[in-house]
Amino acid sequence: MSCTDDDLNPPCLEALVAGTFALMTCWAAPAQDGSLPTGRQRTLMARKIVSNLFFLKHHPHASPGLRQVMARAHERWVLVSESAGDASVVTRPTDPLATRTGGSLLH
Repeated sequence: MSCTDDDLNPPCLEALVAGTFALMTCWAAPAQDGSLPTGRQRTLMARKIVSNLFFLKHHPHASPGLRQVMARAHERWVLVSESAGDASVVTRPTDPLATRTGGSLLH
Protein backbone atom coordinates (compact mmCIF):
# COMPACT_ATOMS: atom_id res chain seq x y z
CA MET A 1 0.00 0.00 0.00
CA SER A 2 1.36 3.39 -0.90
CA CYS A 3 1.19 6.29 1.50
CA THR A 4 -1.28 8.89 0.23
CA ASP A 5 -3.14 11.81 1.74
CA ASP A 6 -6.55 10.35 0.92
CA ASP A 7 -8.89 11.11 3.84
CA LEU A 8 -11.12 8.16 2.94
CA ASN A 9 -8.39 5.58 3.50
CA PRO A 10 -6.78 4.64 6.79
CA PRO A 11 -3.38 6.17 7.52
CA CYS A 12 -0.42 4.49 5.89
CA LEU A 13 0.51 1.47 8.02
CA GLU A 14 4.26 2.04 7.84
CA ALA A 15 3.98 5.73 8.66
CA LEU A 16 1.68 5.01 11.61
CA VAL A 17 4.07 2.36 12.99
CA ALA A 18 7.10 4.64 12.51
CA GLY A 19 5.36 7.62 14.09
CA THR A 20 4.23 5.53 17.04
CA PHE A 21 7.74 4.23 17.66
CA ALA A 22 9.11 7.77 17.44
CA LEU A 23 6.57 8.89 20.05
CA MET A 24 7.51 5.96 22.30
CA THR A 25 11.16 6.95 22.04
CA CYS A 26 10.36 10.56 22.92
CA TRP A 27 8.12 9.40 25.78
CA ALA A 28 11.07 7.46 27.23
CA ALA A 29 13.33 10.53 27.02
CA PRO A 30 11.22 13.71 26.92
CA ALA A 31 12.85 17.02 26.04
CA GLN A 32 14.30 18.67 29.13
CA ASP A 33 14.34 22.11 27.54
CA GLY A 34 10.78 22.01 26.21
CA SER A 35 8.11 24.58 26.90
CA LEU A 36 6.08 21.96 28.80
CA PRO A 37 7.11 20.05 31.92
CA THR A 38 8.26 16.49 31.18
CA GLY A 39 5.23 15.02 32.96
CA ARG A 40 2.85 16.95 30.71
CA GLN A 41 4.87 15.98 27.63
CA ARG A 42 4.57 12.32 28.60
CA THR A 43 0.84 12.63 29.21
CA LEU A 44 0.25 14.14 25.78
CA MET A 45 2.52 11.65 24.04
CA ALA A 46 0.85 8.73 25.86
CA ARG A 47 -2.54 9.91 24.58
CA LYS A 48 -1.28 9.88 21.02
CA ILE A 49 0.49 6.54 21.47
CA VAL A 50 -2.73 4.95 22.79
CA SER A 51 -4.65 6.44 19.88
CA ASN A 52 -2.13 5.23 17.29
CA LEU A 53 -2.03 1.73 18.79
CA PHE A 54 -5.82 1.59 18.71
CA PHE A 55 -5.80 2.37 14.98
CA LEU A 56 -2.93 -0.06 14.37
CA LYS A 57 -4.68 -2.96 16.05
CA HIS A 58 -7.65 -2.42 13.72
CA HIS A 59 -5.71 -1.41 10.60
CA PRO A 60 -7.01 -3.27 7.52
CA HIS A 61 -3.53 -3.66 6.02
CA ALA A 62 -1.90 -5.06 9.17
CA SER A 63 -1.33 -8.80 9.39
CA PRO A 64 -3.17 -10.71 12.13
CA GLY A 65 0.13 -11.10 14.00
CA LEU A 66 0.86 -7.39 13.88
CA ARG A 67 -2.68 -6.60 15.00
CA GLN A 68 -2.22 -8.92 17.97
CA VAL A 69 1.06 -7.26 18.95
CA MET A 70 -0.51 -3.82 18.64
CA ALA A 71 -3.55 -4.91 20.67
CA ARG A 72 -1.29 -6.05 23.51
CA ALA A 73 0.76 -2.88 23.31
CA HIS A 74 -2.44 -0.81 23.32
CA GLU A 75 -3.64 -2.61 26.44
CA ARG A 76 -0.35 -1.92 28.22
CA TRP A 77 -0.19 1.72 27.17
CA VAL A 78 -3.73 2.27 28.44
CA LEU A 79 -2.51 0.98 31.81
CA VAL A 80 0.54 3.26 31.65
CA SER A 81 -1.72 6.22 30.95
CA GLU A 82 -4.12 5.27 33.73
CA SER A 83 -1.28 4.90 36.22
CA ALA A 84 -0.13 8.39 35.30
CA GLY A 85 -3.58 9.66 36.24
CA ASP A 86 -4.69 10.41 32.69
CA ALA A 87 -7.96 8.51 32.34
CA SER A 88 -8.93 10.56 29.29
CA VAL A 89 -6.92 8.26 27.02
CA VAL A 90 -8.86 5.13 27.86
CA THR A 91 -10.58 3.68 24.81
CA ARG A 92 -12.11 0.66 26.51
CA PRO A 93 -15.81 1.33 25.73
CA THR A 94 -15.10 0.59 22.05
CA ASP A 95 -12.21 -1.76 22.67
CA PRO A 96 -13.00 -5.47 22.15
CA LEU A 97 -10.18 -6.43 24.53
CA ALA A 98 -11.98 -4.66 27.36
CA THR A 99 -14.52 -7.46 27.62
CA ARG A 100 -11.85 -10.14 27.83
CA THR A 101 -11.71 -11.72 31.27
CA GLY A 102 -8.75 -13.11 33.11
CA GLY A 103 -5.20 -13.20 31.92
CA SER A 104 -5.71 -15.58 29.03
CA LEU A 105 -3.41 -15.27 26.06
CA LEU A 106 -4.74 -14.24 22.70
CA HIS A 107 -2.86 -16.94 20.78
